[in-house]
Amino acid sequence: MIPMLILASTSKIRATLLRNAAIPFEAKPARVDESMVKESLLAEGHSPRSIADALAELKALRLREPGKILGCDQVLDHEGKLVSKPTIPEDAVDQLTAMSGGKHRLHSAAVIVEDGKPIWRHISSVIMTMRQLSPDYIADYVARNWDDIRHSAGSYTLEGEGARLFHRVEGDYFAVLGLPLLPLIDFLATRGDIRT
Repeated sequence: MIPMLILASTSKIRATLLRNAAIPFEAKPARVDESMVKESLLAEGHSPRSIADALAELKALRLREPGKILGCDQVLDHEGKLVSKPTIPEDAVDQLTAMSGGKHRLHSAAVIVEDGKPIWRHISSVIMTMRQLSPDYIADYVARNWDDIRHSAGSYTLEGEGARLFHRVEGDYFAVLGLPLLPLIDFLATRGDIRT
C-alpha cells in the first residue's frame, strides 16, 4: 500500500509535525548535494527564496517513487545573503554575532511531486527579529546547544533555547520549524486526502 505522502527527508522535526497532525507518511531521504546546488543557483543570481523552492522540488523529484512525494527546504536570508548550516561551533558563533540585534528572513518551501511532476508548492517567509545578544551568551548558547543547532541554518532552533534569541517572529511558526504545515493541510483537505 502506498502511503499518503512520502517525505523526502530524514528531518525529525518535519516528521514530528506530520505525525502530530495525523498525516500518514513514510520518510525516505533524498540524496541531494545541497551545497553544490546552492552554489550553482547563487552563481546564476537566484534569490534565497527561489533557492528554497528549487531545493524542495529537487528533493521531491529525486526520489522517483510512486505516490505523492513531499520535498522541503528552508534557507535563511540575512541582508540578501544566504546563511547555511554551521560546520563548526566557531561558524555558529560568527553567524549569531552577525545577526544579533537585527532582522533576517526564513524561507520555508514545500513541493509535492506526483508521477514526476510538481502538483503543489508553497513558500512561507517569516521575519525573525533577534535580540541584541552578548558575546558571552552567544558562546555559552553554542556550547550548550551545538548538537542541535549544527543541523540548522543560522545556528538556532526556535523550539528549543533558541526562543530566547528572539524579540519578535512575524509569520507562520510551523514554517520556522521547516514545514509550511497549514498550507499543506489545506491542499490535502481540498483534494479529499484528509478530512477536516
